[in-house]
Amino acid sequence: MDTYQHIRVAPAPKQDALALTFRPARKSDAEVCAPLVFASGVREFGFFLGESSEVCIAFLRFAFASDGGRFSWRRHRVAVAADGAVVGVMAAHDGRSILLDDPHVAMMLLRFFGARRTVSMLLRGLVLESELPAPKRAQTLIAHCATHETVRGTGVFSALFDDALRAGVPGMATDREIVLDVLLSNTRARELYRRLGFVELPRPRERSRKLPQELASVRMRLE
Repeated sequence: MDTYQHIRVAPAPKQDALALTFRPARKSDAEVCAPLVFASGVREFGFFLGESSEVCIAFLRFAFASDGGRFSWRRHRVAVAADGAVVGVMAAHDGRSILLDDPHVAMMLLRFFGARRTVSMLLRGLVLESELPAPKRAQTLIAHCATHETVRGTGVFSALFDDALRAGVPGMATDREIVLDVLLSNTRARELYRRLGFVELPRPRERSRKLPQELASVRMRLE
């Protein structure tokens, strides 16, 4: 999977130029948000799609610009620097509104890759979903959490997440159970989520033997 580690994203302002604002994502954000969404799960997307990083990003750009589904701009919120550059992104998947997510993903794959390649992608997707299950009705799943490489470690994602809570983003009300998934190997992200108030949950089942060990993950819940 090392071939997926080199991600090119649009330039972002230096840290001292940041004066963040936050807003819902727009369809026109697809070009800049697709590489960020890919960066949030390089290994996961690499396994699921089985394609090069460039092709994965192209698919995410296509799906982000669509009007529905888990990759759509409608599910995302962004952090914007003073010069208008998008420097952070996150998605919120309300468990009450995901009924059509899987059919929509299948449709996007068919339109972008064709039937032959889509079948194997969907089979790998089932394996991945055994490790990263959809949220229950009482839950909202936070996903696609990423910041531009030039501003990582500066608090951009923490500010974006806090704003989403305060702004009343759909599905993030105080009576909802907010969860997310993180790779066991991603210790930096796990520490960040702990600082934001997330705690790790016990595994409800054994991992699939078809899941690569590098995709072993843990679900965390906001306390």
